[in-house]
Amino acid sequence: MIEPRPIVEARGIHKHFAALHVLKGVDLLVAERELVFVIGPSGSGKSTLLRCLNRLEEPSSGSVVVDGIDLLDRRTDLNHARQRIGMVFQSFNLYPHMTALGNVTLALRKVAGKSRAEADEIGHAALARVGLADRADHRPGQLSGGQQQRVAIARSIALEPRVMLFDEPTSALDPELVGSVLGVMRSLRESGMTMVVVSHEMGFARAAADRVVFMDHGLIVEQGAPAEIFESPAHERTRAFIGQIQRH
Repeated sequence: MIEPRPIVEARGIHKHFAALHVLKGVDLLVAERELVFVIGPSGSGKSTLLRCLNRLEEPSSGSVVVDGIDLLDRRTDLNHARQRIGMVFQSFNLYPHMTALGNVTLALRKVAGKSRAEADEIGHAALARVGLADRADHRPGQLSGGQQQRVAIARSIALEPRVMLFDEPTSALDPELVGSVLGVMRSLRESGMTMVVVSHEMGFARAAADRVVFMDHGLIVEQGAPAEIFESPAHERTRAFIGQIQRH
């Protein structure tokens, strides 16, 4: 039986910031419908890798193919390609003067070329999906941090991406608001969305991830099922990191 082609193929990714060598030849393959959790100490290259997957950061060398599109090919229309790759950041990046619905529908109208009526219909459905149907007319300043992050997720899923990237989506939230965002991520997981998540939410990683990838010093040190990584990691560096986070 032929294995299906991965939906995300990053191979040999190097990233230099001047003299700093942040990624040192990383290979990451993600299957369709897989939830991959990337963990590791600060400065290990996790977020840089994520940002290379949609070319928010330009890899110094290597290749990135997402859903069959070569992102590093000069002929690739990046705006079109990025519609297939949703990204949710640590900061919500919402426009403060626009309503929740306005934030969600902006890219639908400007990038995807939808009419206002069509964009509004899709936007309302996306807000309902993240539990914010009754907040469509609220501006970000009238919403909690957790609600703002859920608007940011709605904005991404409205474009019907094939892959969702999450970069520390809960780290700016008060602890009591984290659950609502993880709940939305869990429902996306159940609907079959392919997801790559950089986060410190280890309980969520244990419960929801198909695979956990441990990075350190710009390299993937070890990867496997959550039970393997959290309970019987093979590498000494992974053991030290897991031991440290379990003490906190």
